[in-house]
Amino acid sequence: MSILDKIKEANLVGRGGASFPTAVKWEAVKNAPGDKKFVICNFSEGEPGVKKDHYILEHYPEKVIDGIKLAMEFLNADKGYVYINPEYHKEFFEKLSELTKETKIEIFKKPHEAGYVGGEESTALNVIEGTRAEPRLRPPFPVTKGLWGCPTLINNVETFFNVSLVNSGDYKKMRFYTISGEAQKKGVYEFPEDYAIERVLKETGNFPDFSFFVQVGGDGSGEVLSDQQLAKLAGGAGSITIHKPGKKKPKELMEDWINFFYSESCGQCTTCREGTYRLKEILASNKPNWTMFLDLLKNLKETAFCGLGSVVPVPIFSYIENVLIINEQTDEEVKNLVEAYKKFKI
Repeated sequence: MSILDKIKEANLVGRGGASFPTAVKWEAVKNAPGDKKFVICNFSEGEPGVKKDHYILEHYPEKVIDGIKLAMEFLNADKGYVYINPEYHKEFFEKLSELTKETKIEIFKKPHEAGYVGGEESTALNVIEGTRAEPRLRPPFPVTKGLWGCPTLINNVETFFNVSLVNSGDYKKMRFYTISGEAQKKGVYEFPEDYAIERVLKETGNFPDFSFFVQVGGDGSGEVLSDQQLAKLAGGAGSITIHKPGKKKPKELMEDWINFFYSESCGQCTTCREGTYRLKEILASNKPNWTMFLDLLKNLKETAFCGLGSVVPVPIFSYIENVLIINEQTDEEVKNLVEAYKKFKI
């Protein structure tokens, strides 16, 4: 059985956050016309609160490299890249160099200034080519026009790890979960991919004995859920961050999210560059204009050039919807936000 058939049979999906079917992407690159093809392992891992790729490379680097080799062999690729952030490059370069010697795989350090957006797949292409660290307009997609205009396969570290397991017959439909925040036993854990958030927290000894809410999928772009909504799967990048109400005021928490996106915006599109600045400005005001705040978030969702800008509303809208609205608010400012949101939703 070919590696593609094995991946299809395993129903493997990407672990970079989008959960796109792995076999579909591999087949698209295979069928794309072009004399040269490339493979990239995206080890940027810039989403706050996500440490699974670090854990994998710390414990299973040979599996990751094996997955890359399998992809290169399948595609008859000219070259492969491990696209790695500066912090991890310093830690793992020697180990990766040893594993990739006498191969066509290059360890490529992502520049520090590329930041969070440097982990977006089309931005990674630009960075490797030596151009500006900003997203590309899509289509065309990397599978048909990637590095230097050639078909390019880009997968996450955990995806290549799983490909290796699929090939050896050891894949058990597991995934990695990063647990952080107000957790008793923080860390990275491996459980079946169909485990609900509640079960992951309980089986790791991290289910709080106090009222709480969680942010799932990353501390920047992840969805916020109440402690009554934990029957959902821990999707996205597989992270679960526990928050204790009252530790931070709602406005402070929203400022954390907006400040992150503002500082990480590449500045390419006006929507994101100016939008995150205005959101930051509104939150800094003594009397925030919540109607304008919500309108700006909606505009970002609908018009931002890349994924960074379009996910800015996710934590804030879900926080208002799943936490602030269901809990009676005493703070006048937060009550005004909730009322503005209710009108906004009509």
